[in-house]
Amino acid sequence: MSENYDLRDQFDKAVQPTVTSGQLPPLMSDRSFIGMTVTQFLGAFNDNLFKQLMLLLSLKVAVVDRQPLAMLVFSVPFLLFSGYAGFLSDRHSKRSVIVASKIAEIFVMLLGMTAFLVYGKLGFAGLLAVLFLMGTQSAFFGPGKYGILPEMLRQEDLPRANGIILMTTFLAIIFGTASAGFLSSYVTGDAANVDAATATQYWRASAICVLIAIVGAGTSLAIRRLQPSSPQLRLSASVFAVSSDTLKLLRQDRPLVTALLASCMFWMLAGVTQQAVNSFGMHQLEIGDDKTSILAASIGIGIALGAVVAGRLSRSPTDFRVMNWGAWGMVIFLGLLALPGSQHGHLWGFSWSIGLLVVVGISTGMFAIPLQVFLQSRPPMGYKGRLIAAMNQANFLAIVLSSGVYWGFDLLVRQLGWNRSPIFAFTALIMLPVAIFYRPKSETVKP
Repeated sequence: MSENYDLRDQFDKAVQPTVTSGQLPPLMSDRSFIGMTVTQFLGAFNDNLFKQLMLLLSLKVAVVDRQPLAMLVFSVPFLLFSGYAGFLSDRHSKRSVIVASKIAEIFVMLLGMTAFLVYGKLGFAGLLAVLFLMGTQSAFFGPGKYGILPEMLRQEDLPRANGIILMTTFLAIIFGTASAGFLSSYVTGDAANVDAATATQYWRASAICVLIAIVGAGTSLAIRRLQPSSPQLRLSASVFAVSSDTLKLLRQDRPLVTALLASCMFWMLAGVTQQAVNSFGMHQLEIGDDKTSILAASIGIGIALGAVVAGRLSRSPTDFRVMNWGAWGMVIFLGLLALPGSQHGHLWGFSWSIGLLVVVGISTGMFAIPLQVFLQSRPPMGYKGRLIAAMNQANFLAIVLSSGVYWGFDLLVRQLGWNRSPIFAFTALIMLPVAIFYRPKSETVKP
């Protein structure tokens, strides 16, 4: 970090912890940490369950692939509201923001169930409106979720706590995505196409989302009460974009900026890959909802394993050497997934593709974990909420762009008369510049 970087010193002196290390229990017996872990797990599970239900339905009710539109609608609230959400999480207690977000999730999921019930009247537009609200709720939850750990835990527990939070998030993605496939098959009988009357039956699957949201709101109450980290903040127009203080922080810290750009490239790849896997399973392999969701969940299984591998191989909390291995792993194995063959025009088929996607996930975990820990730990305490909000805005801008990128790839292969698997090769090209050029020096960061 630059020698003239004084913001950290200012806030280290100004922001006092609300509890001291001696007052806190060990991490795994800390009721507050357990409550936070379960709360974020249930939230991530719900997001991926509902979103995957919508994505699978979008492939059944229309000739045009609506996945890019759904991804766009979910991402836009992060661009619009993350700045204000970051302001709230620093201005007020992060615990209060988290609890309020979880209560809002209950109402959003009730609207989601209603949108499925009235699908015959509103069509996909009603579900897109709910997806927008779901993205808004997640945008307000995110800065508190990631910024609260340094405030409520001992500093020596932060690396382990971050690893647990990230791993359980990816496990939630696995189970939420896979559950959507089985629930969709149960509702539709695994039919390749459904009419509006059948689509309304998805309300039975989304009712589970309501129950999960209620449980998640209850577990959020276990989180320790905390004082605001920056109660002196005043609302200004700049918080709805990127605040001037955050821009000053980024200007003074080049490693933080480059890590943010690498994170954006990663999330663009992730957005394209999710849509590519769904399209590959449904349209090329023709394996139905449940097996397609198994393919999508295979990446999440790999990510969870990759988090463990990254932790074992890392020599410091942010070992960018491990991250670079992960980048090359994504490039190589996504490229392998694109190879043509005799099984529906694919070399590997369903079973071998599961294994390759697990390895893609392992590589993804090795890339994402050091980068995520660095972006959480690098900013000063009084800036974490707003920096994480800016990170969310940048990442979801990348996901918005991924919708356009996937749409372009999908249009290209259809016009050329190709199968969907070449999209994996195009996706690998997105990651190639990062693997080649992004080589920061590993370092120990100060939480």
